[in-house]
Amino acid sequence: MSRRNPKGRDINGIVLLDKDTGLSSNAALQKVKRLFFAKKAGHTGSLDPLASGILPICLGQATKVAQFLLDDDKRYYVRGKLGEITDTGDCEGVIVKTQAFEQLNKEKVVAAAMSFKGDILQVPPMYSALKKDGQPLYKLARQGIEIERPARPVTIHNIDFISYEQGVIALNVSCSKGTYIRSLIQDIGDKLGCGAHVIELRRTGFAHIDISETISLSELERFVSDDYQQLDAHIFPSENMLPAIKSVMLNAQQTDDIRYGRAILSDQQGQHKVKLFDQKKVFLGIGELSKDGMIQPKRLFV
Repeated sequence: MSRRNPKGRDINGIVLLDKDTGLSSNAALQKVKRLFFAKKAGHTGSLDPLASGILPICLGQATKVAQFLLDDDKRYYVRGKLGEITDTGDCEGVIVKTQAFEQLNKEKVVAAAMSFKGDILQVPPMYSALKKDGQPLYKLARQGIEIERPARPVTIHNIDFISYEQGVIALNVSCSKGTYIRSLIQDIGDKLGCGAHVIELRRTGFAHIDISETISLSELERFVSDDYQQLDAHIFPSENMLPAIKSVMLNAQQTDDIRYGRAILSDQQGQHKVKLFDQKKVFLGIGELSKDGMIQPKRLFV
């Protein structure tokens, strides 16, 4: 395969990967980066190896907008096993306690699950990427160290009950950023008095993105070719991934000012982030609109 630049291709955009179970987010990222022979790549919204589903892979300049994707809501399909508590909150951990669940019926399980709809306080799990003094919590957990984690406000927008059979509950959950589904299942188990852990987790929605829009690694591998054309057809423009952010069209002078890091006066009102486009409708990056109508460049493509 002919490769002019040994460091990779300068390509920009986002690949909506359907990550396989058993693969870490970083391993999935590296596989996609190699397939596209991209010079630069990053992922947003990490998924545990246990979890499958939507993992946006940002290529090139798109890595600059990854942080804005993280602000969006997520949707999950999850199955939890009642009566067993593991040290990780999922089936990859060691069972540390078992409790009876046979006395529970469907009505009690549904009521417990639905009680978590709305604004709640949630304690993040020790097995998470959150950091304490620069150290990821999961690394401390592997050393047998447990620290106190303050509860954080999150929002469970909706819970759709799917089934309950032989101690296994299945739900569809729509939630805000920062929500841990493992913690949700553990909390449901605690409320029922029997404990619980996650046995299956799949991210089915990410902001406006649906799982039907994604592509798997095995599918991407089928499109590998010398000219990359078939692969590149699966790259989405960065600006398409940020529908909730308003667009602002700039004239030539405003474009020059923004590119040089200068604030510009806009006819927009409010205080929020905006997507910036030049006079040819080329995406420039993200700006910050202030109350006085000034737009400051925040994250620009170069």
